[in-house]
Amino acid sequence: LKELNVWISSDVNKQHMPADFAKKFPNTRIIIDGTEIPVEKPSCVKDQAVTWSSYKHRNTLKVLIGVSPRGLVTYVSEAYGGSVSDRQICERSTLLSENLFEKGDGIMADRGFIVQDLFCLKHVFINTPTVMRGLNQLPPATVERDRRISSKRVHVERVIGLANHFFARN
Repeated sequence: LKELNVWISSDVNKQHMPADFAKKFPNTRIIIDGTEIPVEKPSCVKDQAVTWSSYKHRNTLKVLIGVSPRGLVTYVSEAYGGSVSDRQICERSTLLSENLFEKGDGIMADRGFIVQDLFCLKHVFINTPTVMRGLNQLPPATVERDRRISSKRVHVERVIGLANHFFARN
Protein backbone atom coordinates (compact mmCIF):
# COMPACT_ATOMS: atom_id res chain seq x y z
CA LEU A 1 0.00 0.00 0.00
CA LYS A 2 2.91 2.34 0.62
CA GLU A 3 3.71 2.46 -3.10
CA LEU A 4 0.26 3.87 -3.91
CA ASN A 5 0.95 7.15 -2.07
CA VAL A 6 -2.64 8.38 -2.16
CA TRP A 7 -2.66 11.61 -0.16
CA ILE A 8 -5.93 13.33 -0.98
CA SER A 9 -6.55 17.04 -0.92
CA SER A 10 -8.45 18.69 1.89
CA ASP A 11 -11.32 19.53 -0.48
CA VAL A 12 -11.69 15.93 -1.69
CA ASN A 13 -11.44 14.70 1.89
CA LYS A 14 -14.27 17.01 3.02
CA GLN A 15 -16.37 16.24 -0.07
CA HIS A 16 -16.29 12.48 0.63
CA MET A 17 -16.37 12.60 4.43
CA PRO A 18 -19.24 10.63 5.96
CA ALA A 19 -21.97 12.96 7.25
CA ASP A 20 -21.73 11.89 10.89
CA PHE A 21 -17.95 12.25 10.80
CA ALA A 22 -18.24 15.73 9.25
CA LYS A 23 -20.70 16.73 11.95
CA LYS A 24 -18.52 15.62 14.86
CA PHE A 25 -14.94 15.99 13.55
CA PRO A 26 -15.11 18.17 10.39
CA ASN A 27 -11.39 19.02 10.19
CA THR A 28 -10.07 15.47 10.46
CA ARG A 29 -7.68 14.79 7.60
CA ILE A 30 -6.31 11.43 8.67
CA ILE A 31 -6.78 8.75 11.33
CA ILE A 32 -3.44 7.19 12.32
CA ASP A 33 -2.40 4.13 14.24
CA GLY A 34 0.66 1.95 14.51
CA THR A 35 0.72 -1.76 13.82
CA GLU A 36 3.32 -4.42 14.32
CA ILE A 37 4.02 -7.21 11.86
CA PRO A 38 5.69 -10.34 13.27
CA VAL A 39 9.01 -11.32 11.69
CA GLU A 40 11.30 -14.28 12.18
CA LYS A 41 13.95 -13.84 14.82
CA PRO A 42 17.00 -12.34 13.07
CA SER A 43 20.29 -14.22 13.38
CA CYS A 44 22.21 -11.02 14.16
CA VAL A 45 21.97 -10.05 17.86
CA LYS A 46 21.86 -6.33 17.02
CA ASP A 47 18.91 -6.89 14.65
CA GLN A 48 17.20 -8.98 17.32
CA ALA A 49 17.41 -6.03 19.74
CA VAL A 50 16.10 -3.55 17.15
CA THR A 51 13.13 -5.70 16.14
CA TRP A 52 12.19 -6.88 19.63
CA SER A 53 8.79 -5.59 20.72
CA SER A 54 8.20 -5.54 24.46
CA TYR A 55 4.51 -4.98 23.68
CA LYS A 56 4.13 -8.09 21.48
CA HIS A 57 6.90 -10.09 23.20
CA ARG A 58 8.40 -11.11 19.87
CA ASN A 59 10.37 -9.69 16.95
CA THR A 60 8.31 -7.33 14.80
CA LEU A 61 8.41 -4.52 12.30
CA LYS A 62 6.35 -1.47 13.15
CA VAL A 63 4.48 0.70 10.63
CA LEU A 64 2.32 3.80 10.95
CA ILE A 65 -0.87 3.60 8.89
CA GLY A 66 -3.21 6.48 8.13
CA VAL A 67 -6.66 6.38 6.61
CA SER A 68 -9.07 9.08 5.52
CA PRO A 69 -12.36 9.47 7.40
CA ARG A 70 -13.94 7.45 4.57
CA GLY A 71 -11.49 4.56 5.18
CA LEU A 72 -9.09 5.04 2.25
CA VAL A 73 -5.47 4.21 3.10
CA THR A 74 -3.71 7.52 2.53
CA TYR A 75 -0.45 7.03 4.39
CA VAL A 76 1.94 4.19 5.19
CA SER A 77 5.26 4.99 6.87
CA GLU A 78 8.58 3.28 6.44
CA ALA A 79 8.89 0.10 8.51
CA TYR A 80 10.93 0.28 11.72
CA GLY A 81 12.06 -2.29 14.23
CA GLY A 82 9.50 -3.21 16.89
CA SER A 83 11.48 -1.43 19.61
CA VAL A 84 10.67 2.00 18.16
CA SER A 85 7.83 4.04 19.70
CA ASP A 86 4.85 5.52 17.87
CA ARG A 87 6.23 8.98 18.61
CA GLN A 88 9.61 8.11 17.08
CA ILE A 89 7.88 6.91 13.91
CA CYS A 90 5.93 10.18 13.74
CA GLU A 91 9.12 12.20 14.24
CA ARG A 92 10.82 10.37 11.36
CA SER A 93 7.78 10.25 9.09
CA THR A 94 6.98 12.33 6.05
CA LEU A 95 3.85 13.48 7.87
CA LEU A 96 6.06 16.12 9.44
CA SER A 97 8.66 16.68 6.76
CA GLU A 98 6.36 17.26 3.79
CA ASN A 99 3.69 19.93 3.52
CA LEU A 100 0.80 17.47 3.61
CA PHE A 101 -1.44 19.33 6.03
CA GLU A 102 -3.20 22.65 5.84
CA LYS A 103 -3.61 25.01 8.76
CA GLY A 104 -6.49 23.79 10.94
CA ASP A 105 -6.39 20.16 9.81
CA GLY A 106 -6.87 17.48 12.41
CA ILE A 107 -5.33 14.08 13.05
CA MET A 108 -7.22 11.43 14.99
CA ALA A 109 -5.12 8.95 16.95
CA ASP A 110 -5.13 6.55 19.87
CA ARG A 111 -4.33 7.79 23.37
CA GLY A 112 -0.78 6.40 23.06
CA PHE A 113 0.12 8.99 20.45
CA ILE A 114 1.51 11.89 22.45
CA VAL A 115 2.57 13.94 19.44
CA GLN A 116 0.63 17.20 19.84
CA ASP A 117 3.85 19.18 20.21
CA LEU A 118 5.20 17.82 16.90
CA PHE A 119 2.24 19.06 14.88
CA CYS A 120 1.33 22.27 16.71
CA LEU A 121 3.90 24.31 14.76
CA LYS A 122 2.07 23.27 11.59
CA HIS A 123 -1.25 24.35 13.20
CA VAL A 124 -2.52 20.77 13.02
CA PHE A 125 -4.37 19.50 16.07
CA ILE A 126 -4.47 15.95 17.41
CA ASN A 127 -7.72 14.35 18.59
CA THR A 128 -7.00 11.56 21.05
CA PRO A 129 -9.01 10.04 23.87
CA THR A 130 -8.20 11.43 27.30
CA VAL A 131 -5.28 9.95 29.21
CA MET A 132 -6.37 9.17 32.78
CA ARG A 133 -3.24 10.32 34.59
CA GLY A 134 -4.12 10.43 38.28
CA LEU A 135 -7.86 10.59 37.65
CA ASN A 136 -10.31 8.12 39.15
CA GLN A 137 -13.21 9.17 36.96
CA LEU A 138 -13.68 11.39 33.93
CA PRO A 139 -16.42 14.00 33.62
CA PRO A 140 -19.42 12.80 31.55
CA ALA A 141 -18.68 15.23 28.70
CA THR A 142 -15.13 13.87 28.39
CA VAL A 143 -16.37 10.28 28.39
CA GLU A 144 -18.83 11.13 25.60
CA ARG A 145 -16.10 12.86 23.56
CA ASP A 146 -13.76 9.88 24.01
CA ARG A 147 -16.50 7.50 22.86
CA ARG A 148 -17.09 9.59 19.74
CA ILE A 149 -13.36 9.52 18.94
CA SER A 150 -13.16 5.76 19.51
CA SER A 151 -16.17 5.12 17.28
CA LYS A 152 -14.47 6.99 14.42
CA ARG A 153 -11.03 5.43 14.96
CA VAL A 154 -12.56 2.06 14.09
CA HIS A 155 -11.82 2.81 10.41
CA VAL A 156 -8.06 2.52 10.88
CA GLU A 157 -8.48 -0.49 13.19
CA ARG A 158 -10.42 -2.31 10.46
CA VAL A 159 -7.78 -1.59 7.84
CA ILE A 160 -5.04 -2.84 10.16
CA GLY A 161 -7.09 -5.95 10.94
CA LEU A 162 -7.50 -6.69 7.23
CA ALA A 163 -3.78 -6.18 6.61
CA ASN A 164 -2.85 -8.47 9.52
CA HIS A 165 -5.27 -11.11 8.26
CA PHE A 166 -3.67 -10.85 4.81
CA PHE A 167 -0.14 -11.27 6.23
CA ALA A 168 -1.21 -14.20 8.40
CA ARG A 169 -2.55 -16.05 5.36
CA ASN A 170 0.46 -15.35 3.10
